[in-house]
Amino acid sequence: GGVVGYVIIGLGVLALLIVLERLVTLTLTSTRVRMQARKLDQPGNNPLGRVLKVYHDNPATDVETLELKLSEAILRETPKINRLLMFLKIIAVVAPLLGLLGTVTGMIITFQAITLFGTGDPKLMAGGISQALVTTVLGLCVAIPTVLMHTLVTSRARRLNQVLEEQAAGMIAVQSEARHRADG
Repeated sequence: GGVVGYVIIGLGVLALLIVLERLVTLTLTSTRVRMQARKLDQPGNNPLGRVLKVYHDNPATDVETLELKLSEAILRETPKINRLLMFLKIIAVVAPLLGLLGTVTGMIITFQAITLFGTGDPKLMAGGISQALVTTVLGLCVAIPTVLMHTLVTSRARRLNQVLEEQAAGMIAVQSEARHRADG
């Protein structure tokens, strides 16, 4: 596949490393968040614990202010959860494009060989055609699993964000209910 083939393989390895890091990190974070959900009164050092800390630090605030503070806390946690997901998506898009680049490059080499030496010697054309086919295959072999793994990792990150939002909504509901009891 030539230089383009090596670049595609490098991107594939990078994508695999990103996926492994994200899967391990999100799995550990999800476990900590699930454990934290059982102990809502003791905020720990995890995304849900930090959101809970905001709730516990503002017991007397009105519901609207609390909602804004909790939303801000969730927004602070979201980049950590979604880290490197966009880069993974970029690799999934760029890999087949690099494969196409290798295809075009290989065909140019083939046509140059035909121009210089004619069509009499198939060995001269075989190298360019081989590069064209190999880079196309490499691009697809990197892109397809990367798209699938991006989907898996993104769904885990979304699930984690959803847990934070559900818990925050529950905290706001509790605060609102307490206000209504105090007023009524």
